Amino acid sequence: MGGFSLAIVRLEVRRLLRNRQTVIFTMVLPAIFFLIFGLNSAYADQRSGNGNVSAFIMISMALYGAVLATASGGAMVSIERASGWSRQLRVTPLSPTAYIAIKMLTSLVLGAASVLAVYVVGALAHKPSMPVHVWIVTALCVWMGSLLFAAFGLFIGYLLPAENVMQIMGFALMLFAFGGGLFIPLSQYSSALRTMATFTPLYGLNQLVHYPLVGGALNWTWVLNLVAWLMLFVGGAVWRFRNDTARV
Repeated sequence: MGGFSLAIVRLEVRRLLRNRQTVIFTMVLPAIFFLIFGLNSAYADQRSGNGNVSAFIMISMALYGAVLATASGGAMVSIERASGWSRQLRVTPLSPTAYIAIKMLTSLVLGAASVLAVYVVGALAHKPSMPVHVWIVTALCVWMGSLLFAAFGLFIGYLLPAENVMQIMGFALMLFAFGGGLFIPLSQYSSALRTMATFTPLYGLNQLVHYPLVGGALNWTWVLNLVAWLMLFVGGAVWRFRNDTARV
């Protein structure tokens, strides 16, 4: 398995959870966004598919939190690069693919905590309305879909120096969120911007995680968008990992 080990995953998870600033930021900020936008009485109770607008916003904020969490977890590899740890991996049997898989699984742990935080706040607020099975399905979709941005964080972490990675990644994620319709519905955009949005990394994932709530026809381009960006980010992370560990 190229050196893949669950023991390494456990160690990575422990190390990640020690970073309290990242944990608090990825869990608290999305929940606050939900409280600000998801409880607005002007539109929160309006119907949206199998639920209401408050539920729609809760899913959006959970996705944003999961994306922040998994991308931040992946990008922490830049610290390892700065300390020279990634070069030490040359003498281990750990393959690039196995290392990327370990990092992505570790990021998913933080992503799960972020999704859970937003959904717990939503449940306590008693505002989001949707069937019980939709609560469960959408939470799982958000969590598993955020794997895309664990790969993105790894790619950026290997591409940029440690002192710049978090600022650039945060700005990029904000652009992706607006471009994918996470903060503003795409129906509010011009036709040209809507067309451009279909090519952004968060577009397909955003549509897919809301699908269990809103229903309707499932568009194959959403899946294509998600798979294409996942392959691009994973491929980029593996490429940069190989280059980084090949240095003398």
